[in-house]
Amino acid sequence: MAVMKVKFNQKKRVKLAQGLWLMNWFSLFAGIVVFSMGLFLKIELRKRSEVMDNSESHFVPNSLILVGLLASVFNGLAGKICYDSLDPAKFAKWKPILKVYLVLCVLFNLFILFVVLICFLLRGSLDSTLEHGLKNGMKFYRDTDTPGRCFMKKTIDMLQIEFKCCGNNGFRDWFEIQWISNRYLDFGSKEVKDRIKSNVDGRYLVDGVPFSCCNPSSPRPCIQYQVSNNSAHYSYDFQTEELNLWNRGCREALLKYYSSMMSSMGVIVLFVWLFEMSVMIGLRLLHTSLESIANPEDPECESEGWVLEKSLKDTFKSTLENLKNIGKMNQVDAGAEGAEGDGAKTQAVSTVS
Repeated sequence: MAVMKVKFNQKKRVKLAQGLWLMNWFSLFAGIVVFSMGLFLKIELRKRSEVMDNSESHFVPNSLILVGLLASVFNGLAGKICYDSLDPAKFAKWKPILKVYLVLCVLFNLFILFVVLICFLLRGSLDSTLEHGLKNGMKFYRDTDTPGRCFMKKTIDMLQIEFKCCGNNGFRDWFEIQWISNRYLDFGSKEVKDRIKSNVDGRYLVDGVPFSCCNPSSPRPCIQYQVSNNSAHYSYDFQTEELNLWNRGCREALLKYYSSMMSSMGVIVLFVWLFEMSVMIGLRLLHTSLESIANPEDPECESEGWVLEKSLKDTFKSTLENLKNIGKMNQVDAGAEGAEGDGAKTQAVSTVS
């Protein structure tokens, strides 16, 4: 029994072709939108590539760009097919490739669905990428004189100001690394010597943070040095007072920013996928309704269109059988080639003898 079997007359076939032609142009526009979203996301990720550990995060924007390009190509071609279907002479040239085109459409829609899923599920990978990238970026914050790293201080400072965050997981992360360059340390000072000697790795660690961690909305002047020393500041309690530093870590801020962006894009691509599925089903109905016309010389006659000629179960079985037959044919061909090779070797040995 055919799936989604529909009866058509000439008027219905024309309306279907015209409707699909219009839908394909809407889908082409949607493809341009998806392409633009992928390009925007790629630019946003490149802006902060210094604080990301690897290039895996670009898989989503690259996939969106590819979906946008393929959608434009597929829907532009489908629009031409629908337009030519109104003229039997023009439609005849599309008949040999239409089945192959529909198979490619199925694969394309599966790819779109895969892209939708990764837009929602790539949060864990992005979290790990940001955690390691920010950690390494903070280590290089002080290397303002090192080629290739001299820009890191500006990158981290601008990031903390823009996203109102501090450190990787919080401002205390700055206490665990030396973020002040040796160039600006007085190694003749007793305080500097004592701090370096008190550290196993010989680093100059302070309970302070860069200026970009300061919250300008706080009424109190920023306390960025000796943050945990209550006696160093008047009327100050490190444990209870609300600090005038950003409490949120930059990993959490960036993760929220990119996750919400990718989730929104995932929803849009999901709607595009549903629209593409509708176009593909409509094109299949148009194809089968034109193929099943009993008398091609009489375009006014009725015909039947369907999505699948057999039931889902029968279609699945026949597909498996076809795949098995293809596998057997390949094995036979390989065996025949092997036999020919052995025969040639035997003939060569006989000739030598």
